[in-house]
Amino acid sequence: MCGIVGIVGTEPVAPIILEALKRLEYRGYDSAGIATLNGGGIERRRAEGKLVNLDRLLTDNPLDGVIGIGHTRWATHGAPTERNAHPHATDRVAIVHNGIIENFRELRERLTAGGATFTTETDSEVVAHLVTHFLDKGLAPREAAAAAILELEGAFALGIVFRGEENLIVGARRGPPLAIGYGKGAMYLGSDAFALAPMTSRVSFLEDGDRVEITREGASVFDALGKAVQRPIKITDVSAALVDKGNHRHFMAKEIFEQPEVVGHTLSEYVNPIDDTIRLPDLAVDLASVPRITMIACGTAYYAAMVAKYWFERYARISVEVDIASEFRYREAAMPEGGLAIFISQSGETADTLAALNYCRAQGQKILSVVNVTESSIARASDAILPTFAGPEIGIASTKAFTCQLTTLAALAIRAGLARGTLDRADEERLVRTLMEVPRHISEALAKDNEIQMLSAEIAKARDVLYLGRGHNYPIALEGALKLKEISYIHAEGYAAGELKHGPIALIDEEVPVIVIAPVDALFEKTISNMQEVIARGARVVLISDRAGIERVGPGVWATIEVPSVDPLIAPIVNAIPVQLLAYHTAVSKGTDVDQPRNLAKSVTVE
Repeated sequence: MCGIVGIVGTEPVAPIILEALKRLEYRGYDSAGIATLNGGGIERRRAEGKLVNLDRLLTDNPLDGVIGIGHTRWATHGAPTERNAHPHATDRVAIVHNGIIENFRELRERLTAGGATFTTETDSEVVAHLVTHFLDKGLAPREAAAAAILELEGAFALGIVFRGEENLIVGARRGPPLAIGYGKGAMYLGSDAFALAPMTSRVSFLEDGDRVEITREGASVFDALGKAVQRPIKITDVSAALVDKGNHRHFMAKEIFEQPEVVGHTLSEYVNPIDDTIRLPDLAVDLASVPRITMIACGTAYYAAMVAKYWFERYARISVEVDIASEFRYREAAMPEGGLAIFISQSGETADTLAALNYCRAQGQKILSVVNVTESSIARASDAILPTFAGPEIGIASTKAFTCQLTTLAALAIRAGLARGTLDRADEERLVRTLMEVPRHISEALAKDNEIQMLSAEIAKARDVLYLGRGHNYPIALEGALKLKEISYIHAEGYAAGELKHGPIALIDEEVPVIVIAPVDALFEKTISNMQEVIARGARVVLISDRAGIERVGPGVWATIEVPSVDPLIAPIVNAIPVQLLAYHTAVSKGTDVDQPRNLAKSVTVE
């Protein structure tokens, strides 16, 4: 979602803010802007599109000032135009906002009746006019901001500067994340520690409902009740180096090819290769006695949960419910006493997932989160966390975070089986050795990159694509379809292969490529039977299977992608690689914006 940066410093801040905004590009955006105070007045530069446009604008028309705020906007209310770009301003106030102001219509009508003139289509502009309203009533800047924040309804992170106040930024958080950076003679505000890393490693995180007043001397934080509070300062381990693409054309390609390394990092945390044991941190829950596991996530993380359901039920013999966070949070689900709720999120800031977490906690569930950002809101709200160690994932379409999530969940499922007595020491040794093979098998799958690239040029011509899988490869079919939709804009759907006859087969004709994920396993023959029904109706089938599977099928398929022959435990992790590459190269063939596809954001911090 949108990115926020604010600086109170001693040197011109616009170039520094611009560089910090570049570190927030991974969150997704469609316009950007910066506002500074110079000589007491407010001056802005805003641009539609990517930061290169704002950079060019600042080169031609620089901004002075040692205090300022910047923003990358992902449009919610109002089109992604320069006029609607942040910062929004009156003659007295400039603001940047991440989130949605739900009562903006009522506030806008009231403020318009009082003489305010709105110039944008956004909900965010109402914040600038509301703060100005309280300033006009005689309140000091700090008090005006506090009064305005109390009237706002919705989810938001805010940064506010005031004409004539060159040593003050007010920030506020209700939902979306906001961090404070502590420097020497300078202070910072940012959507996450990654944005602030080049400037400082000393960071604190606002809690939900907090308001902060930042000056060069420090930060004063107030909770939702207006009480002064202290938020701990941490030394963040987020890399200060600006992430680059290496020798890859896109971040997504770089991240796909990083998977052997980052999955290896993840395994090194959860597996002891010396004695072939699973080692996990204290989970704050007795896995032996948990009556049920509820797994909740969104998007790609939801598909990771679907795969893990198979693992937990097979290896630990425990009932697992998997739900989409945006649906679960409104179901008022009955939760078992002593249950475990597992939340999966790359960013750890997904609004629906966080809301579902809060519901589960209120229902007495133990909370375990699988996250890539250990300082995120979801991580901080959990009883225990299992980090995924994927490193910063810049491409909006998740790749390495997904396989690291799967790796982490596989280790957890094995531990659960040991705790419940459904696995013994010999099973643990065998499964750990299997897990340790994953980086190698991913590398083998990546070696098919060139042939997948050639195949993708044909897939790019399709209007519709179907993906089929069974068992724990069914979620990989769903993930493959999602990836293709996300970055190539081709309509794609994933189906359980056994459901083909119950409707989807009506879609089949010679214009529809069908991607079948069918390694040799207990369900291989059934999946291939479904595939033959598709071939008989003229579809062009791409079979993803191991060598034995490809040989057993023989002629009739349009194309094959060979994957290594692996244990069923790790098959979903390895089979994710070809569907990622297929989506990536198809999108490149179509010329889409692979790293920042239209309408999408990396971290969905509002409903």
